[in-house]
Amino acid sequence: MAEVQGLVNELATKLRKRKVEGSRETARLTAELFRTVISQQRVTSAALVEVVRDVGQKLIAANPVELAVGNIVRRVLRIIRDSDLSLEVGGLTLVPQGDDGDIVEEDDKPFLLSDAISQTILHQPSLVAQLESKPNLVRHFEGKADKTPRSWQFKHQIIEGVNDLIEDINTCHEQIADQALELIHQNEVILTLGHSRTVKKFLYAAKEKKRSFQVYVAEGAPKHLGHVLAKELAEKHLQTTVISDSSVFAIISRVNMVIVGVHAVMANGGVIAPVGMNMVALAAKKYAVPFVVVAGTHKLCPLFPNNPEVLLNDMRCPSELLSFGEFSDCMDYSIGSGAPLLNVVNPAFDYVPPELVSLFVTEIGGYHPSYIYRLISDYYSSEDLVLQQKPAS
Repeated sequence: MAEVQGLVNELATKLRKRKVEGSRETARLTAELFRTVISQQRVTSAALVEVVRDVGQKLIAANPVELAVGNIVRRVLRIIRDSDLSLEVGGLTLVPQGDDGDIVEEDDKPFLLSDAISQTILHQPSLVAQLESKPNLVRHFEGKADKTPRSWQFKHQIIEGVNDLIEDINTCHEQIADQALELIHQNEVILTLGHSRTVKKFLYAAKEKKRSFQVYVAEGAPKHLGHVLAKELAEKHLQTTVISDSSVFAIISRVNMVIVGVHAVMANGGVIAPVGMNMVALAAKKYAVPFVVVAGTHKLCPLFPNNPEVLLNDMRCPSELLSFGEFSDCMDYSIGSGAPLLNVVNPAFDYVPPELVSLFVTEIGGYHPSYIYRLISDYYSSEDLVLQQKPAS
């Protein structure tokens, strides 16, 4: 347990100091940590839910802006609940009934899914089966539930589910990129902003399939990460043009499609994206240019933008905008001397509402913003939307 606690503290420290690069890496590390935590815990559903919640709250507190942490916490909780439910259902047997109420023998009629839905009853295990399982029940009450076959099956099923989640995170870029040819056509002009690894691999995939197209890259001030993406695209022999963020409206009429990466996808279909993205989305809407978001499902957040747990923005260091030495005469940071003459505001993110988004491309396919709520219900349980437990009154 001390080793697990050390791993939790280590990841929390990395998140607090912003040493984890990107939402995908954050999601992967979080999922791998929970796999380790679960493998060393007592196997009861309630206990695992409590442990995952406690660890999750600590990780979220370390960096509340990184919504991918909370997403993975909720995904793991859903895996635990589904595994527990599947074992409970596994303890029941489905018996088809005839029209007269008699049980139909297997040899008389094939067992169809439609029959299972309309003509089945649930039977609990027989008394003989319950008596035969009595030793396991005794061990459970003796506090040795981890030794029962059901407990090991439960743990194995959860870890398999977490392994599948980690695999999905690791391969999401490639699976999203496989859909590039469906969107990018010959001689099209693509616009993007800043630097997104998902977008980069998406464009790479289209280029490798011999599609010829041009890319405009808005530089993404103040960090100008668009310069990095433009250089990487040029190295792959893609025709690339760097533009300033303020010239997006001037260029957008030449563009066939906007393809961008985002920080998080909210439950209403809106997105939290790098600063400047709302301007790009508005320009695309004005000129009827499709605005396509490429994002892995680990970025799907089951919360709405107005939720108190959601921090819509993060204020970055003022030095990214202005040099302190050059403007030191206007900036007075001495104690008790009043407010400085010059203030610097450097937000990291924009919120783009769902009506400005044309399509989401994930590793499991493309979806309209109005369908996001269905994906949310597939990946998250309503019981886990609020991770912070309310104190008992």
